[in-house]
Amino acid sequence: MVDCIFCKIVNKSIPVNLIFEDDEIIAFRDINPQAPVHVLIIPRKHIDSTMDISKTDESLIGRIHTAAQKIAINESVDKTGFRIVSNNGPDAGQAVAHLHFHLLGKRKLNWPPG
Repeated sequence: MVDCIFCKIVNKSIPVNLIFEDDEIIAFRDINPQAPVHVLIIPRKHIDSTMDISKTDESLIGRIHTAAQKIAINESVDKTGFRIVSNNGPDAGQAVAHLHFHLLGKRKLNWPPG
C-alpha cells in the first residue's frame, strides 16, 4: 500500500526504533506510548485489519504472538504482566489500516479498558 505508514516503515522509508524483526514481522516502539513499554508488532505483509486475516495468514498470527513472547522477555514484562491489544475499526480506535498489535506493560493496566 503506497500511503500506508506501516508499509513505509516495513520498507524502511520511515525510520523507527526497531526492537525485533524477522522475515515476516517487525516490532518497534510506539511514538505516542500509553505505557512505559509500548511496542507495536506488525506483519510485513499488508493486512488491513483483523477482519482481513485469511486462512493463509494463520501461521503468521501465531508467529506474531511468539514474537510478542520474546519481546515481553526482552522488555522484562514477562513475569509482571503485559497486554496485547489489536484494535479493529474506527470505533475500536484503529488509527492505521494495517494489522498491528500493541504490547503494553510496566504499569498497572486497569480492567475494563477504555
